[in-house]
Amino acid sequence: MRLIALAAAFLASLVSEKPAMAATAYDFSFRSIDGTPLPLSSFAGKAVLVVNTASFCGFTPQYTGLQALWERYRGRGLVVLGVPSDDFGRQEPGSAQEIKDFCEVNYRIDFPLAEKSVVSGDGAHPFYRWAAAELGFAAKPRWNFHKYLIAPDGRLVDWFSSVTAPDSRRLVEAVEAALPK
Repeated sequence: MRLIALAAAFLASLVSEKPAMAATAYDFSFRSIDGTPLPLSSFAGKAVLVVNTASFCGFTPQYTGLQALWERYRGRGLVVLGVPSDDFGRQEPGSAQEIKDFCEVNYRIDFPLAEKSVVSGDGAHPFYRWAAAELGFAAKPRWNFHKYLIAPDGRLVDWFSSVTAPDSRRLVEAVEAALPK
């Protein structure tokens, strides 16, 4: 009986302990659309714009602006990372290969793409749960093409809703301010 009580106390202490929060975005990893590990730490020292994407959304034409942003600033230390998600409106139903082909054929995307991920709710990828905890309820993705900007040191510095176009002055100014010096 005493052994059961000790075991119960031990398990209760584990459950009541708060999990350690990540310090920076570099503590997280995705898988690439090709299935290989894609740790955010591989982008250390660069500004990173993480965007949850979808192929069949009213905002899908933002791929054009994201590619242009990538082409304009990648030489200065920007990475655009697309994270396909089927969370909103079931607008990303395809397989990894279908998503990759769609992006390449229709938008000539050559910035990194992660595999399809959950970005909202309790089952969200750990990066998205962390970002919501860091920036607050208002900063959670509410639809496709929500954007998070990560500074070269891995801190989250801003977020942009789906309606914020990649070429908007607000987003471009934030990217320029976040680029490595």
